Amino acid sequence: MLNVAATQFGKRADEWPAERIAKLERDEVEQLRHNAAALGESEIVSRCEAVLATRSQSRRAAPSKSAKARRLISRSAAFEARGVYLANARTSWSGVRRSDGVVVIGIWADAVQSRDGGCSCLLWAPNSGGSQPWSDTAAGQERRQHCELAVAAALAEGLLVYGERLDGHVPEDKARSVHGVDPLTVVHLRVEKRGPEYWAVWGKRADSGLVR
Repeated sequence: MLNVAATQFGKRADEWPAERIAKLERDEVEQLRHNAAALGESEIVSRCEAVLATRSQSRRAAPSKSAKARRLISRSAAFEARGVYLANARTSWSGVRRSDGVVVIGIWADAVQSRDGGCSCLLWAPNSGGSQPWSDTAAGQERRQHCELAVAAALAEGLLVYGERLDGHVPEDKARSVHGVDPLTVVHLRVEKRGPEYWAVWGKRADSGLVR
């Protein structure tokens, strides 16, 4: 079975003609569509949707073992499930829920650090000496603004994003592949400002600092 979740996309859609996509199982086509949408490959997304439209529910293939283990959905769909509509579905990694003003942040799962029963993850750092160019982009500045809001609110939510990193880039900017978001896992966290950096913290460390 083809490992669609680990597929790398090039600059062109030549590697994924409709004929090749049509040979995949339904779950694999859906996963490919999610990956392509996350990476801005609109032509591949259109081909996947065309293939899915030709398949009736009764002909749906049995889900793969990996799909059974963890059902992942696209980043924008995961945010919408939490009541957040991203300003830019391709580049935004955080947003504010209109109903209650809570900041919801996408967190790269492999970047989470665990220690003493607590977890933390760097959300934003300044582009010192060209070390974090993404921080100066519109998406990076949006993340910084949302971090500031979360610090003031003393609470936020996190969605875990799974994929494979690309050396030399923060995953929010560019990744080797984006598998999707686990919609069943929502992290309740705090955002801390450590010098010029913003960090998400949850677990024992975050709980110890909450006002009761």
